Amino acid sequence: MTFIYDLAIQLYVFAIRLSAISGNQKAKLWIEGRKNWRKKMKEALNKNEKRVWFHCSSLGEFEQGRPVMEKLRSRNPELKIVLTFFSPSGYEIRKNYPGADYVFYMPADTRSNAKDFISLINPEKVFFTKYEYWFHYFNQLKKRMIPLYVISAIFRPNDRFFKWYGGFFRSMLKCVTYFFVQDSRSAQLLKETGFTNAAVAGDTRFDRVVELAKESKEIPLARQFSEGQKVLVAGSTWSEDEKILSDALRSLKTKIKLIIAPHEISDSRITEIKNIFSGFRIQQFSMAEASGLSSYDILIIDNIGMLSSLYRYGSVAYVGGGFGKGIHNTLEAAVYSIPVFFGPNYSKFIEAKELIKCGGAFSIAASEELSSQLDKVLQDSNENRRLGKAAADYVLSNSGATNKIMEMVFQ
Repeated sequence: MTFIYDLAIQLYVFAIRLSAISGNQKAKLWIEGRKNWRKKMKEALNKNEKRVWFHCSSLGEFEQGRPVMEKLRSRNPELKIVLTFFSPSGYEIRKNYPGADYVFYMPADTRSNAKDFISLINPEKVFFTKYEYWFHYFNQLKKRMIPLYVISAIFRPNDRFFKWYGGFFRSMLKCVTYFFVQDSRSAQLLKETGFTNAAVAGDTRFDRVVELAKESKEIPLARQFSEGQKVLVAGSTWSEDEKILSDALRSLKTKIKLIIAPHEISDSRITEIKNIFSGFRIQQFSMAEASGLSSYDILIIDNIGMLSSLYRYGSVAYVGGGFGKGIHNTLEAAVYSIPVFFGPNYSKFIEAKELIKCGGAFSIAASEELSSQLDKVLQDSNENRRLGKAAADYVLSNSGATNKIMEMVFQ
């Protein structure tokens, strides 16, 4: 089975190289970022340091690992933090993250790469976030008796680990020192498979969004645009979301403004958004001036990194992705005590189900449904506050995973 796994890794890397040659920018970054990685790491790393390694697949997993990294830095400043990413969408945005001492791409999972990489950083402890499992890296850590923790882990019955043919994949789980899982279902699945080294700690994203809300920055242009108005903040949207939003806004009985922060901000996407919302008075954030901004209906956010602070200006929120592969981060919006709306593809997200159950969120399948629900929520201010409080209470009641992890790992 190891031979098949190694072959699959080689084919995967080959496919990325072909994609890069064909002009795929993300593939190019994946390849370029890993060139001469041994030399780069030898030059960057200082000798005689105690290090802890955090690995995140991409940006979402980084947000889950971040609270633990930051708590570790505050409690154990003598430990140097090595942060790695698998995806360019994580690395390119967070390569200058000040909470880590070193930020690298993780090389492809081959025996030699894993052996050399771990020898170079020589970590005292290792944290993998959520669901990345790499055979050679995990085996090297086990051979060297380096503790490996998986945080914010989540498992489902149909995962390959729990299939009759999953012996090879379960061998990776045997390399993990401890699992900090998000829910009791995950802990039970591990227990039924013979793994008792797990505790329900919860999802560290709750801790992260609570901190984000505390640290949220005033955005004067957004305040000027929103002041005295009912506002829908739509975050991480795709074209399908925007079409639903556009149709819903046109049929709303309630007067409302829209702040929209799309998932991608290329010139072509901004043009597409303007076309979808044609007929509305639209302004781009980068071109906006405070004077006269209040006269616009829609403010398009054409930068990255502002969304978590923008939700503070909303009466309600819409989180994108639910008409595609899956919704984005609903917790970033819910923590601001506002009702949250999203599309129908949310089945893999426990927090979305729980937000709906407690009354703080709504899933919609069509524009008519969205406009109807928005009118109900926006026309009754008491109901709006009640639903928003339910959303925020859910987030606050589920925070604390970071402290649980720190207490168990650094006793």
